[in-house]
Amino acid sequence: MNKNDLIASVADKADLTKAKAAEAVDAVLDGITSSLSSGEEVRLIGFGNFVVAHRKASTARNPQTGATVDVPAANVPRFKPGKALKDAVNS
Repeated sequence: MNKNDLIASVADKADLTKAKAAEAVDAVLDGITSSLSSGEEVRLIGFGNFVVAHRKASTARNPQTGATVDVPAANVPRFKPGKALKDAVNS
Protein backbone atom coordinates (compact mmCIF):
# COMPACT_ATOMS: atom_id res chain seq x y z
CA MET A 1 0.00 0.00 0.00
CA ASN A 2 1.33 3.42 -0.89
CA LYS A 3 0.14 6.88 0.17
CA ASN A 4 -2.45 7.11 -2.63
CA ASP A 5 -3.88 3.72 -1.65
CA LEU A 6 -4.07 4.87 1.98
CA ILE A 7 -5.88 8.06 0.97
CA ALA A 8 -8.37 6.04 -1.12
CA SER A 9 -8.97 3.67 1.80
CA VAL A 10 -9.52 6.55 4.25
CA ALA A 11 -11.87 8.25 1.79
CA ASP A 12 -13.89 5.06 1.37
CA LYS A 13 -14.10 4.13 5.06
CA ALA A 14 -14.78 7.66 6.37
CA ASP A 15 -17.13 8.62 3.50
CA LEU A 16 -14.92 11.57 2.50
CA THR A 17 -13.78 12.95 -0.80
CA LYS A 18 -10.27 11.98 -1.81
CA ALA A 19 -9.19 15.61 -1.38
CA LYS A 20 -10.46 15.72 2.23
CA ALA A 21 -8.94 12.30 2.95
CA ALA A 22 -5.60 13.51 1.55
CA GLU A 23 -5.75 16.53 3.87
CA ALA A 24 -6.48 14.23 6.83
CA VAL A 25 -3.65 11.82 6.01
CA ASP A 26 -1.22 14.70 5.45
CA ALA A 27 -2.28 16.27 8.77
CA VAL A 28 -1.62 13.02 10.65
CA LEU A 29 1.77 12.53 9.01
CA ASP A 30 2.72 16.18 9.63
CA GLY A 31 1.71 15.84 13.28
CA ILE A 32 3.84 12.72 13.73
CA THR A 33 6.78 14.36 11.94
CA SER A 34 6.64 17.57 13.96
CA SER A 35 6.37 15.67 17.25
CA LEU A 36 9.35 13.46 16.43
CA SER A 37 11.43 16.39 15.22
CA SER A 38 10.89 18.12 18.58
CA GLY A 39 11.98 14.95 20.41
CA GLU A 40 8.54 13.81 21.58
CA GLU A 41 7.18 10.27 21.37
CA VAL A 42 3.98 9.52 19.46
CA ARG A 43 1.90 6.78 21.07
CA LEU A 44 -1.04 5.35 19.16
CA ILE A 45 -2.71 2.88 21.51
CA GLY A 46 -3.28 -0.45 19.78
CA PHE A 47 -1.10 0.52 16.81
CA GLY A 48 2.36 1.33 18.11
CA ASN A 49 4.86 3.95 19.25
CA PHE A 50 7.05 6.24 17.19
CA VAL A 51 10.19 7.32 19.06
CA VAL A 52 13.43 9.13 18.31
CA ALA A 53 16.58 7.12 19.01
CA HIS A 54 20.17 8.34 18.96
CA ARG A 55 22.52 6.41 16.70
CA LYS A 56 26.18 6.63 17.72
CA ALA A 57 28.90 7.57 15.30
CA SER A 58 30.62 4.58 13.75
CA THR A 59 32.81 3.47 10.90
CA ALA A 60 31.59 1.39 7.98
CA ARG A 61 33.19 -0.16 4.94
CA ASN A 62 32.32 0.60 1.34
CA PRO A 63 31.70 -2.85 -0.18
CA GLN A 64 32.85 -1.78 -3.67
CA THR A 65 36.15 -0.16 -2.76
CA GLY A 66 36.83 -1.56 0.68
CA ALA A 67 37.52 1.97 1.99
CA THR A 68 36.38 2.85 5.49
CA VAL A 69 33.76 5.55 5.84
CA ASP A 70 32.92 7.54 8.96
CA VAL A 71 29.18 7.46 9.72
CA PRO A 72 28.21 10.48 11.84
CA ALA A 73 25.96 10.27 14.89
CA ALA A 74 22.32 11.00 14.14
CA ASN A 75 18.83 10.94 15.58
CA VAL A 76 16.70 8.37 13.79
CA PRO A 77 12.98 7.62 13.97
CA ARG A 78 12.00 4.17 15.23
CA PHE A 79 8.65 2.39 15.32
CA LYS A 80 7.65 -0.25 17.84
CA PRO A 81 4.39 -2.02 16.93
CA GLY A 82 1.73 -2.47 19.58
CA LYS A 83 0.23 -5.78 20.66
CA ALA A 84 -2.98 -5.32 18.66
CA LEU A 85 -1.02 -4.67 15.46
CA LYS A 86 1.22 -7.68 16.06
CA ASP A 87 -1.81 -9.88 16.70
CA ALA A 88 -3.58 -8.62 13.56
CA VAL A 89 -0.52 -9.33 11.41
CA ASN A 90 0.00 -12.80 12.88
CA SER A 91 -3.60 -14.02 12.65
